[in-house]
Amino acid sequence: MFGRTMNETWGRIHFVLTYIFFNGAFFPMHFLGVGGHMRRIYNPTQYEFLQPLQPINIFITISAFILGLSQIPFVVNFFWSLFAGKKAERNPWQANTLEWTAPSPPPHGNYEVTPTVYRGPYEYSSPLVKEDWLPQTKPLEGEAAARAH
Repeated sequence: MFGRTMNETWGRIHFVLTYIFFNGAFFPMHFLGVGGHMRRIYNPTQYEFLQPLQPINIFITISAFILGLSQIPFVVNFFWSLFAGKKAERNPWQANTLEWTAPSPPPHGNYEVTPTVYRGPYEYSSPLVKEDWLPQTKPLEGEAAARAH
């Protein structure tokens, strides 16, 4: 969107932290539900049968707090890369769809020259090319000539 790439190492750190603490915050809620914990109560310690489940509630609270903190690497990475990130190249993930043929950041109107489309967006490969990806704008042998007729 801004013509810059984010730092991949910090992106992976953010993903791992988010994955771990998201599951730490939400997966234990299944055990609470099986234990009879209601969804919306003000004070779960007021019910005697829920008091043994209180350590799980504490674990969920700590995990949720750390989940919030684990978003800091993303925010720092985003703003750092906005100003100092490496310039984005066209189609860095070798995607087939048309949006990756536009320059980054895209100009007004998105394309410098309107692309010619030769196939659908999800036709990933062909035995006629070595790569495992096949952009919509890349003609195969005979396709350009067939379109001209």
